[in-house]
Amino acid sequence: MGAHGDVIAAYWDAVASSFDDGPDHGLRAGPTRAAWARRLRGWVPAGPVGGGLDVLDAGCGTGSLSLLLAQAGHRVTGVDLSPGMVRQAQGKLAAAGVPGRFLVGDAAAPPTGGQAFDVVLSRHLVWTLPDPVAALRQWVAGLRPGGRLVLVEGRWGGSSGVPYADGARQLVLPWMGGVGAEDLAHAVLPLVAGVRIEPLSADADLWGGPVDDERYALIARV
Repeated sequence: MGAHGDVIAAYWDAVASSFDDGPDHGLRAGPTRAAWARRLRGWVPAGPVGGGLDVLDAGCGTGSLSLLLAQAGHRVTGVDLSPGMVRQAQGKLAAAGVPGRFLVGDAAAPPTGGQAFDVVLSRHLVWTLPDPVAALRQWVAGLRPGGRLVLVEGRWGGSSGVPYADGARQLVLPWMGGVGAEDLAHAVLPLVAGVRIEPLSADADLWGGPVDDERYALIARV
């Protein structure tokens, strides 16, 4: 994350305690939770003989998707720059009685000691990164042959600012306000064997209500 890592971590630490108030963050409503669980089953299939896969949740936040993945039998490692977010995630899985490993660190360069994964999942993260293309390269490099990269992203309506300020100076992000599916696919395609885009804007249950901006999942094979 470089010189601005402390600034970025402090921003997300400050919102960690209220982050799950967002319907698509906390997944507290039954229909919203069920909608995400259904999508995850399509993106992260069962492993050999119905067993689980090794999944990296990059930028795991409070661990809502990590929890669903762990409940589906997958072996989940979550990484987030914010210690506050990681504490929320650890508590969430512990309360549910399911295993999961969570690490404080840069999700763009996960501190996983060279471990290879079957799936790297990232939701609503790449727009927050100072160098998102470097993160994409890192995630693909951490996948086993035949693995999947799953990016849940969008181009956020009405989002014109950036969340980080270093003193009086705002930090410039390459994908400020989100990234469209076409642009993200263009960045991912040179790194993988194939890409599929799954539109998500029309599935109101995912978001806790209707949305009118671009939201999608990009699923890539390596």
